[in-house]
Amino acid sequence: MALDEPKDSDDVYDIDGFTYVVDKEFIKLAQPVKVDFIDYGFRLTSSIKFDSACGGCGSNNSCSV
Repeated sequence: MALDEPKDSDDVYDIDGFTYVVDKEFIKLAQPVKVDFIDYGFRLTSSIKFDSACGGCGSNNSCSV
């Protein structure tokens, strides 16, 4: 996750007071995507399987950021 301005290649979602900017091609590969607020950050869950390259991961398909 990072701060970004929307581009033509992005979809914008306003959910519960948060605005999410997501690349249209990426969302096709990653959906469903779930963003949860946890103690000191966010947990992202998607259909993409991550190798051990993501630090702080709770499982193969979620990552704390």
